[in-house]
Amino acid sequence: MNPNDLKILLEDLSNGRLSVEDGMKRLATLPYENLDIACLDHHRQLRQGTPETILGASKTAAQIITIVGAMVRRNSNVLVTRLDESKAEQLLSEFPQGCYDSEARTFSQVQSPIEIVGRGKILVVCAGTSDLPVAREAAVTARMLGNEVEELVDVGVAGIHRLFDRLELLRSAEVLIVVAGMEGALPSVIGGLVATPVIAVPTSVGYGASFGGIAALLGMLNSCASGVTVVNIDNGFGAACAAARINRRNPS
Repeated sequence: MNPNDLKILLEDLSNGRLSVEDGMKRLATLPYENLDIACLDHHRQLRQGTPETILGASKTAAQIITIVGAMVRRNSNVLVTRLDESKAEQLLSEFPQGCYDSEARTFSQVQSPIEIVGRGKILVVCAGTSDLPVAREAAVTARMLGNEVEELVDVGVAGIHRLFDRLELLRSAEVLIVVAGMEGALPSVIGGLVATPVIAVPTSVGYGASFGGIAALLGMLNSCASGVTVVNIDNGFGAACAAARINRRNPS
């Protein structure tokens, strides 16, 4: 249930269009629904503005199908992250209206129109093509959270002239998510070029001394560009959630 659904329900109760009994049935699964394998937080959209997201990693296809089914019954928009192709095939067979993005490893199903709640654009900047899975996860998530999103791919510091050609685009964004592996230098460069918030995402892409993304993480944490914020390694989802909160319009 989202804030608009709750408002309509209360108005229907107040105007007599909905009985108290029917209203209680509609609210029966708030704040959460016990599915035995999960306690699905239907109240999250009322608290945070966005519904619960399902982490696909380490869950079985059957468990994911059960959770998605409960969200579909409640007319909630669905986002599953870190979903491999085998599980995705099973999920799509149960929910053919959904969409699987193999690069982002996300499954989404839009049941209620996604209202644009961001006051500006979120720009997802990707240092290299190898970083695309994390960048795409961020882009898909940010769109599901009600934001206008644009993507800028393969503009890492090994060919910095590619970035300088896109300064106008960089400065047009309200929030930037900058995804990079190796030494993780790109967020520092961009942080020195724009006045808007920069959220840095280190990836596990790199050779041996990158230590699975730790080198990029430390490089970003030690950025000399003030104000750069850093999330965990490969955490495109978390970066998108942070960017969406920054970008959200103030309630009228």
